Amino acid sequence: MKFCIIHPITISRIIMKLVIILALVAVAVARPDDGGTYDSKYDNFNVDELVGNARLLKSYAHCFLDDGKCTPEGNDFKKWIPEATTTSCGKCSEKQKALVAKTIQAIKDKLPAEYEALIKKHDPENKHQGKLQEFLQKYSH
Repeated sequence: MKFCIIHPITISRIIMKLVIILALVAVAVARPDDGGTYDSKYDNFNVDELVGNARLLKSYAHCFLDDGKCTPEGNDFKKWIPEATTTSCGKCSEKQKALVAKTIQAIKDKLPAEYEALIKKHDPENKHQGKLQEFLQKYSH
């Protein structure tokens, strides 16, 4: 019978590597949650300028419908629309909720055909209309 003799220094290195790996895993698992909110870079976006400009609002609406070109902001906002219609923008900060709600409300009021198309696209069975209307009423003013 053969025995493999491992040098004590080698064992210490193996144990040290294992401890480091376990520490990294513990840090990754225990990392505090950032609240799961979207990036705050648009928190100061001038939504009143957007909703006050019919041509710009229509351009954004067509972006959201994948019917037109999107600005970088439009692309990012487009990602928030499905979540806003289903969870009342659960991952949005308070400022983002107001931004999204004002935009959706303006589309609803000024571009009803585009609003209906957005609803058909993101909530075809109208499962979330009640929550969406409450969200719009609370944050769009």
